[in-house]
Amino acid sequence: MSEIKNIIFDLGGVIINLDIPKTIMEFNKLSSKPFESVYTQLQQSPLFDQFDKGEITENEFIEQLKSHLKPQVSSTQILDAWNAMLLDFPIHRLQLLSNLKTKYRLFLLSNTNESHINRFEADLQKQHGYKNLEPFFEKVYYSCRIGMRKPDAEIFDFVLQQHNLVANQTLFIDDSPQHVEGALKTGIRAYLLEKHKDISALTLELQLNNSVTP
Repeated sequence: MSEIKNIIFDLGGVIINLDIPKTIMEFNKLSSKPFESVYTQLQQSPLFDQFDKGEITENEFIEQLKSHLKPQVSSTQILDAWNAMLLDFPIHRLQLLSNLKTKYRLFLLSNTNESHINRFEADLQKQHGYKNLEPFFEKVYYSCRIGMRKPDAEIFDFVLQQHNLVANQTLFIDDSPQHVEGALKTGIRAYLLEKHKDISALTLELQLNNSVTP
């Protein structure tokens, strides 16, 4: 088995804590029908995919959402509901990244959008004094800024090619099964972080040797 030299991290649910039901709950307050019919974590409406790939602007996203909501709902209310899922950055996870960066090439690969980026970077600055996540990684990739999203093979191939990474020397860590499957199809080794498990609780030996696919 090849030695792991590179680690690609997901963001939501791995580094930052998420509460997706909280966003659904907030939108249900603004909607006359269950918002679950528009958005779920595993099967999204094309609207959310478009926003995550940077194909529509924040204003276009808001305007399209308004058609699913009660009259007179404001843009601020929509953004607050959309960002409600974003919680905190536990300091021990940032410390783990700092430690790993001394031994491995680290990358961040996240399906996200400009609204979320603006909010979580503001929270990161407030909580820990960092303007963004760049100090912890060799390169940060957000789907909305490269026009691709997980689990499509093209986004994994793109990261490998941009940095001349060897697939079987690269470990991808994500909490979504479909994203892990997408990485495995490209030859990348992958670890599925189970819900409610903390990345810092995993030993490096477990990550790299016992629970990854060669």
